[in-house]
Amino acid sequence: MKLGIIGLPNVGKSTLFNAITRAGAEAANYPFCTIEPNVGIVTVPDERLGVLSRMYDSKKTVYTTIGFYDIAGLVKGASKGEGLGNKFLGHVREADALVHVVRCFDDDNIAHVSGAVDPASDIEVIGLELIFADLESVERRVEKTAKSLKADKGFQREWDVLNKVKDCLMRGLPVRSADLNGDETAIVASWGLLTSKPIIYAANVAEADAACGGDNPHVAEVMKIAESEGADAVVISAKVESELAELADDEKSEFIRELGIGESGLDKLVKASYRILGLISYLTAGEPEVRAWMIERGTKAPQAAGKIHSDFEKGFIRAETISFDDLVSCGSIRTAREKGLVRSEGKDYVVKDGDVIHFLFNV
Repeated sequence: MKLGIIGLPNVGKSTLFNAITRAGAEAANYPFCTIEPNVGIVTVPDERLGVLSRMYDSKKTVYTTIGFYDIAGLVKGASKGEGLGNKFLGHVREADALVHVVRCFDDDNIAHVSGAVDPASDIEVIGLELIFADLESVERRVEKTAKSLKADKGFQREWDVLNKVKDCLMRGLPVRSADLNGDETAIVASWGLLTSKPIIYAANVAEADAACGGDNPHVAEVMKIAESEGADAVVISAKVESELAELADDEKSEFIRELGIGESGLDKLVKASYRILGLISYLTAGEPEVRAWMIERGTKAPQAAGKIHSDFEKGFIRAETISFDDLVSCGSIRTAREKGLVRSEGKDYVVKDGDVIHFLFNV
């Protein structure tokens, strides 16, 4: 999974990126300090793996991962080359979802690109630049498809979808708000349009507001906008995340308790990205290793097995399955079998989050 981090300059994008990936990206109090996109790969926190690792005395624990892409801050006119140009928008076209960091803190020592903290205005500026960039891309595709259609009527479907998408963008609306059916959505997905991607708003607050972000009027504004768009939103303090990044795991837990924030910003982003992209994790466990596997919600057992190896899917026989909670309550897979809690599931079984699975196959 890839998440593209976007936002205006000086909203805390690179500070947040630094903290959650420990990649050491430059963060400074001036626009465009992020020249090339910063890329960081982080493991998805999953306490279940630690439990299984101890239960099976596993030699190796493998977490799923998320790639974060931090690009230069965008400004009004970015799609036309303002700031450092629109080439940076291309760096997030391959992202599965966008994390829009919105400044929700007041600090006279950190300049705001437009002079005042105004989340609604900031969101509108970025949203319009993404729309303009997509419109330019779609218009190029329209010209190309029009030529192809003259020679081959097989391009009619793409032509119809293009015009539906163009009409949406011309009305100043993101592609994700267009009335597209399943086939049309699949066609659009292959174009890498920025406004077709799900979006998570990250309301970046001061450390003092980390535990009570909902009381911050700027945060309330971001939440209202997210709800109106059907987007997801989380409250994060990049300052707190920076401090957490310097602590050992046991110290992190204590610091989080002291602040009363419940969980880290990374945990919030991971959960939000899973929600908005419709993802779950199933688990495999044994003495050699325990591992989490990221799949789309609704995936059937053979396709889930294919995530491990294509041979598992081709030669799928059955999936021996037990829920994580049932396995833990039994204390061992042997006891779970004795109690009849290990199920034998076939090709039509839809894998659930937290399933611990052993696949049987024959190629």
